Amino acid sequence: MSSDTLKKRKAKVIRSDGGTPENKRGRAEGEQDVRVYNEEVELEGRDPEQDYVLYKSTCEALAKLMAEIQELKANGAKEGSEEVEERRRQGCVHFVTLKKLNRLAHMRLKKGRDQTHEAKQRVDVLHLQLQNLLYEVMHLQKEIGKCLEFKSQHEEIELVSVDEFLKEAPAEISRPHLTKEDPHQLTLARLDWELEQRKRLAEQYKSSLCSKEKILKGIELKKEYLGSLQPGLQAIMQASLPVQEYLSMPFEHVQKQAEVARHLPPPLYVLFVQANAYGQAFDKNLTVSISGDVDEAKALSRPPEDSQDDESDSDAEEEQQNTKRRRATVGVQLDDKRKEMLKRHPLSLCIDLKCKGVQFYLFCVMHVNLNGVLHLFFYYLMNLNILTVKAKVSTSADLSGAISAGELLNSESLLNCLYASDHGQETPNPGNRYQFDKVGITTFADYVSELGHPYNWVQSLGGLQFFGDAPQTEGAQSSLSASHMEATMKLLRGRLQSRLALHKQFSSLEHSIVPVSSECQHLFPAKVVSRLARWTMMSYQEFMELSFVQHVVKAGLMKETDLFFMATVERGTARLQAAVVLNPRYPEITPLFSLSLLWKGERSGRTDDNLRAMESEVNVFKSELQGPRPGLQLLTNQIQRLCMCLDVYLETESQVSDGSEGPREFPREKMCLRTARGPNRLKPFKYNHPQGFFSHR
Repeated sequence: MSSDTLKKRKAKVIRSDGGTPENKRGRAEGEQDVRVYNEEVELEGRDPEQDYVLYKSTCEALAKLMAEIQELKANGAKEGSEEVEERRRQGCVHFVTLKKLNRLAHMRLKKGRDQTHEAKQRVDVLHLQLQNLLYEVMHLQKEIGKCLEFKSQHEEIELVSVDEFLKEAPAEISRPHLTKEDPHQLTLARLDWELEQRKRLAEQYKSSLCSKEKILKGIELKKEYLGSLQPGLQAIMQASLPVQEYLSMPFEHVQKQAEVARHLPPPLYVLFVQANAYGQAFDKNLTVSISGDVDEAKALSRPPEDSQDDESDSDAEEEQQNTKRRRATVGVQLDDKRKEMLKRHPLSLCIDLKCKGVQFYLFCVMHVNLNGVLHLFFYYLMNLNILTVKAKVSTSADLSGAISAGELLNSESLLNCLYASDHGQETPNPGNRYQFDKVGITTFADYVSELGHPYNWVQSLGGLQFFGDAPQTEGAQSSLSASHMEATMKLLRGRLQSRLALHKQFSSLEHSIVPVSSECQHLFPAKVVSRLARWTMMSYQEFMELSFVQHVVKAGLMKETDLFFMATVERGTARLQAAVVLNPRYPEITPLFSLSLLWKGERSGRTDDNLRAMESEVNVFKSELQGPRPGLQLLTNQIQRLCMCLDVYLETESQVSDGSEGPREFPREKMCLRTARGPNRLKPFKYNHPQGFFSHR
């Protein structure tokens, strides 16, 4: 088979029996009829199984020819020998057969794909027709549903009952001969009767509006008249304010306070009522006021608004998307929970307690009258259900002169131990510790400086009562507040008076002057040689490091909440150091002195019986040194007695053991009945007035 013939077969794909009439005429005019070979026509008559068998046999024959050519070459046949060429030609014929089979296979594949594509197109057309039909069915179903669900406007109208309609409606509207048998006519008749009734009611409504307008005009005229009276009434109220103040009857202020007090939480409200009642009945120098954000307090007492029921699902989803935020860390969440738990009520209560006419004998020259005001700010912690208090003192004079008095009027410690062991560092509500565990609060003392002190007496004033580990009582008890009000106010006024007195006394002591009032001059001789050389304040740690106070520490006679001072009394070469423990409840609790004498060695109350006797003179015999009530001069009287006892000690102390009189350094100026008594050789420290001599106790 030549190459020209192969090219001719590949190029022609025209069917032998097809073509247009023009082609047929052209063919008829030709010299001969040329027949073209078409493989597509041949493909229709061939069996794929037979082609597969032919393909296998051709491959086997081709493999056999290749093996023979290899064998001939192995036996020495030349490249262009006739046997080799013959087998090569046969192999070319087999290759042509394989190529034809390959073309037929590709044609079969293309034909199958075309048939598959045509079938898929038919299926797609049918599926599209099915979808169109389903959509039409669904549309028809929706229209049918709308028709079935359609509600006429007359269904929303509340018509009168059929019996009432037939009874009240006139015959020309009710038409009983038609409506009793036809429901449609009955409904139309009822609607006509409803229309007639509404027309009649509309007329009545118009007449009512006319009468309403007349009444409103009358009301407006009366409002204008009353409005014209308001400026005059306000002028009268403003003019009456001086009269109210002069007569101590501030009606306007009281009325405003009463309106605000309605929004106080129950404990603060009980405290407000009881403090006002106590001030009006017993103490005119006590004033109560309310401060804070009233609008916020009203918002807290207002019930939460109900959510709208008609909000659609899409709006809810949109709101959720708008309110989405990044989740906070654990630390931030705990801080927010702590702030919420320790949140205070927006309203607070302020009680001003005035102290008038507190006299001090300043620098032994003049009397000073000092007026002071104790400001108490009460807060309510809503989630903890406890009250806290902060204190502040304002005075009529400058109190910044005394360095050692810095802690006396400190707002953090001013009210400590007003009642015994009431330090105000921990919450008195036992249920709070479970709340603290949830938010990681170890102790309430860390928040006292910010929120105030939750003293037990503050809870009592607010009517709150807690019994050990049992749950607190519901609500605030007014009777509990009333039972504690008078005693607590007296203690508060006494605390302010004692601190102001101590403040001025410390100013004198820092100038080495021991102020003694005229009422207490008889407790001491006319001349006291020993003098106070130094008065300083100590910290708790410095006090604990002193060697001569360890017996006080071991006995538990001092606490960390006390105030500690060092007094140095000198005479000649002798120097007496006195460590002073000042209890917050001074003068109810006597200041405690511990002595150490630096003279010819160091002596203390633990090693010297006479120093122990001197400690007894200033620590034990409180009634002698108390002075006039309330005994605010106790501390200075103790220091003055200490100076007096040091004079007696030094003047009666023997310098040598040969029976001679006391040392020449300290000449005897005090008259003593006996210089020593008993095996301990105790000295006469008791001063007898008016005789002016010293004796033993």
